Amino acid sequence: MSADHVQRAFIGSFTSAGGRGVTAAEVDRDTGALSVLVSTDAVPDPSFLAVGRAPGTDGTVLYAVSETSDGAVAAFGVDDDGTPRLIGEARPVDGSSPTHLALAAGHLLTANYGSGGVTVLPVRDDGSPGPAVGLLVHEGRGPDEGRQSGPHAHQVLADPSGKWVLSVDLGTDSVRVCALDPGTGSLRLHAETALRPGTGPRHLAFHPAGGHLYVLNELEPTVTVCRWDAAEGVLEPLGETQVLPHDHDEGGAGRTYPSEVVVSHDGRFLWTANRGHDSISVLTLDETAEKPVLAAAVGCGGRWPRDLTLDPTGQWLYAANEHSGNVSWFAVDAETGIPVHAGSVEVPAASCVVFA
Repeated sequence: MSADHVQRAFIGSFTSAGGRGVTAAEVDRDTGALSVLVSTDAVPDPSFLAVGRAPGTDGTVLYAVSETSDGAVAAFGVDDDGTPRLIGEARPVDGSSPTHLALAAGHLLTANYGSGGVTVLPVRDDGSPGPAVGLLVHEGRGPDEGRQSGPHAHQVLADPSGKWVLSVDLGTDSVRVCALDPGTGSLRLHAETALRPGTGPRHLAFHPAGGHLYVLNELEPTVTVCRWDAAEGVLEPLGETQVLPHDHDEGGAGRTYPSEVVVSHDGRFLWTANRGHDSISVLTLDETAEKPVLAAAVGCGGRWPRDLTLDPTGQWLYAANEHSGNVSWFAVDAETGIPVHAGSVEVPAASCVVFA
């Protein structure tokens, strides 16, 4: 099989907790299985990854945040054998503890949890990031003194229309809608949508039809359903749905911290990863996309699922289990949406999975 037809996965991990950094793996398209190829610890704590293209070569580029107190972002080229090689140098993000990154309008954006804001860096022709050209600092706080004493941007991503950039802030219980200037890289706040105080929004995912999105809350095991108006850049919360069964243990050591939300390609199912409960929840969506119903919760195949990823075909779901140090994969039942555990591979301190 030629290199062009080999499916690759890349796994981020926390080097400070024994992780190997960025790990490349080959994907068996028939079984969903991952086979680890090689790892690089060229940057510390590459906890979240994103895949893009080098404008000058059209080659695959892998981007990684360095979730450290200083905060940085790095780019990797991918050799034919899957080996990630650093392009240029890691760039400071002018913020601390970046936890997420995304590409938009020729720029790379990072969500900086520690300092609470979003950084914009231009992407050069070779795919490497240039020095930061924009910084939007969040303001505010929430009622949870331990987790919400200030802003904590946890995710940043472009909406499906490409017109807006949304940032999810756990510390301020809100989602900000911003406009990115593709020429200068400046980020302008367009609107801020308040969610229920104390919920601690972490990540969101769009419905494939584009008119709705789902905000997963970390401090309470719920997902907030929102209507999205891309023409006006308006986000309207409609209601919340529990992502765990009513009889789950939510006291003491049993407290759950949801981490990631994924929507199926056909818009019929929504999945969440739940740390503590160590499960993957399955919610069904009807034709309105506004009324998710909890259908099941299955084991995540490890402990502390920090990330959940659907492969490009929509047939396989992958959980990066940080504390058990493995990535598990599941076959998705096309009728029920329920993931069936199919295998796992050891990846110490795993934090995310992306495909290229």
